[in-house]
Amino acid sequence: MRWMTVLTLIVAVLAGCAGVPQGAQDLPIFDVHIHYNQPAWEPYPPDAALAILDRGGVSRALVSSTPDDGTLRLYAVAPQRVVPELRPYRSPSDVRSWTKDRAILAYVEERLKRGIYKGIGEFHLGGGEAGDPVPRAFVDLAAGHGIILHCHCDERAVEGLVKIRSDARVLWAHAGMSSPAATVDRLLDRYPNLWVELAMRWDVAPGGTLDAAWRALFLKHADRFMVGTDTSENSQWDRLPAILDGFRAWLRQLPADVAVKIAHGNAERLFGGP
Repeated sequence: MRWMTVLTLIVAVLAGCAGVPQGAQDLPIFDVHIHYNQPAWEPYPPDAALAILDRGGVSRALVSSTPDDGTLRLYAVAPQRVVPELRPYRSPSDVRSWTKDRAILAYVEERLKRGIYKGIGEFHLGGGEAGDPVPRAFVDLAAGHGIILHCHCDERAVEGLVKIRSDARVLWAHAGMSSPAATVDRLLDRYPNLWVELAMRWDVAPGGTLDAAWRALFLKHADRFMVGTDTSENSQWDRLPAILDGFRAWLRQLPADVAVKIAHGNAERLFGGP
């Protein structure tokens, strides 16, 4: 099977030529928290943004944008790689009022007719807002379309969201940003329709060493975690390869099968293959 060996070498050489870091070749990342917001369009046109994903070893990316046109720009260039997610913000000002704004609901319903989106989000939700009219309607939309709700929210809000319908799947951004491992554990135990992504959770591996409580949680719920970078600010685009190298450093402190699940396997199962 000499030809198989030759093919493997060719693939490795091409990956190196494309600027893919050596460590990324055996642990690609499905980044589930990429924004391509309007301020990024000029400094990082689609080819440049995708080149950064190359350097970070990102095999696929869940992309949302304010406005949604940014997501469509990347998707048009790389439809096999970009997984579109519909962010409900037409402009940054919608963040403050969207939960009670019926115009936002109409906007999302109309955009979903494109049939390309795998999620609604990433949206911000706090306190008791899960019961507001638009978030409740989003739950029904997500369940009806078989897509994911991607929520940047506190513990109370995410629990309110997952309780509305057990057939609506929720991806919890940043693991709540500050929620301790014990709280995440409790919610994952209670709600099988909840998954967690770890963008900007530097406390998972302070100083590069995997925290014992988070390690135990990853082993217990190996099928429920994913990683992301959160490129809401342009500076995060520049830092993306380094951020993902940091993720790989602590992922390799886990059993190999668990590392693969968190790096990309769980996201592939949740969002489907290309």
